[in-house]
Amino acid sequence: MITRRQWLQASGVFAAALALGPRSAFAQAARTVKIGVGLKSINSSVINLLIGEALGYNAEEGFTVQGLALGGNANVQVATDKGDVDIGIGVPSYALPILAKGQWGNALWFYQYTYPYKWDVAVAPGSAVKSYADLKGRNIGVSDFGGTEYPVTRNVLKSLGIDPDNDVKWTAVGAGVPAGVALQRGAIDALAYYDTGFGIIEGAGIPFELVQRPGNLPMIGGQFLMGLRQRVQAERGLFVGFGRSAAKASHFILARPAAGAKAFLKLYPETAPRGSSEEQAVKSVLAAISRRIKLYEPPYQGAAMGSIRPDEFTTEAKMNNWAIDDVSKIYTNDLIGEINAFDVEKVREQARSYA
Repeated sequence: MITRRQWLQASGVFAAALALGPRSAFAQAARTVKIGVGLKSINSSVINLLIGEALGYNAEEGFTVQGLALGGNANVQVATDKGDVDIGIGVPSYALPILAKGQWGNALWFYQYTYPYKWDVAVAPGSAVKSYADLKGRNIGVSDFGGTEYPVTRNVLKSLGIDPDNDVKWTAVGAGVPAGVALQRGAIDALAYYDTGFGIIEGAGIPFELVQRPGNLPMIGGQFLMGLRQRVQAERGLFVGFGRSAAKASHFILARPAAGAKAFLKLYPETAPRGSSEEQAVKSVLAAISRRIKLYEPPYQGAAMGSIRPDEFTTEAKMNNWAIDDVSKIYTNDLIGEINAFDVEKVREQARSYA
């Protein structure tokens, strides 16, 4: 159940976010689709959800997209449930506890736009921490306690027999470059973060080493597109169209990442480092997304892009002792066939020729 405090918080963030949005070449499209993301500001971690605007994919589907940074996953869930955004990003670490309490609303996940596993732990060069086992007794930094890296890394430590509440200390150090600076200055012993976050730190020239991942990492923590169930049913074409735009954009970026970076910067030039040339700006985006783009396609043989595996949910639920009898309430694969009904090679050719 969403509390009044949560709703007021989300409403405030949402109101501030209304001023945000890309510079669109398709401002006269039939309707505007608002997508809420759990970020404090738009960045390239959601590049494959946004560049369809610059590439014409959204116009082909009859809409234009406005990206809204709502500040956190809870705010996105509230905005989606209230209908203040058309599409939101759903994350299991926030959603599954709600489902376990029997308080899940009417949101429905219909496309998985990033697959597991995207998190790592970094240390300063020369650190004595060489494995996750060495994290016992250490101070681990996270961007904030609402970020996905916090619950996911806790789960991994728990699977290794490390008590995440008593065996380690957690410190919120901020996102992006500030997180890297905290590691560099020794304010924390290690930094748990996700792929695009490490890319931003790397792009800033801050050195770090990734701790070797343990074997048999749980396939948990994917990220999903969601809408209200009744709207997905009543406006099926809209949600298929958005999923198709995201799938096309994902193939576009995979075919030529630099072209995807250019398209993103056309929409969001303010995300480029201050004073950078076009070449430097493109490089900064590529540094941020180089790890993430490998996760656009499902790691399961024969699976269609965007398709959802329920065992990701049941695995995470078991790790946290969340009693969930039926995960089917939260997702559907019913739109995936239509979403992927396009010429992939045509998209790849567009990427190769994009200027």
